[in-house]
Amino acid sequence: MIVVVMGVCGCGKTTIGRKLADRLDAAFIEGDELHPAGNRDKMAAGIPLDDEDREPWLDAIAAQAALVSSDAPCVVVSCSALKRAYRDRLRNGAGDLKLVHLTGSRPLLKQRMNERRGHFMPAGLLDSQLATLEVPEPDETVINLDVAEQPVAIVERALAFLEFSASSNSNKQKETQQ
Repeated sequence: MIVVVMGVCGCGKTTIGRKLADRLDAAFIEGDELHPAGNRDKMAAGIPLDDEDREPWLDAIAAQAALVSSDAPCVVVSCSALKRAYRDRLRNGAGDLKLVHLTGSRPLLKQRMNERRGHFMPAGLLDSQLATLEVPEPDETVINLDVAEQPVAIVERALAFLEFSASSNSNKQKETQQ
């Protein structure tokens, strides 16, 4: 199983992703670490990435997730995955994805971005990410979780969703085999 913890900047993808991976005893991939240097430089300069900028990054994430999942039963990835096309690109490269979509109010996200230190993504890019976001559709196997909740509550809700999702897939496979 590959779980993508997704959402706009400042929503806590890394924090929730690491906690979720710990609870699942899963491998964790920090998507930001796979950005090419040019992408990091562009964002640090306050310039939003475009689709062309994101393609090699998404491919690197998908390749890393596929590689790690060959040795681990579960992989958790933090990645903004803002558009359906981006999520489809990840699916094509890494397989079936479960999405944990972290959401929050603009003021809360802006506050979080202003408070964090040492990250290449400036708070000024929040609006471009919000404008780019295509909220995942139910057919994408997704749960939407509000980051105004405490991280422990978010992780618990994500775990319940993943358990339900896994049991639903198992039942579908049994029905198909009969």
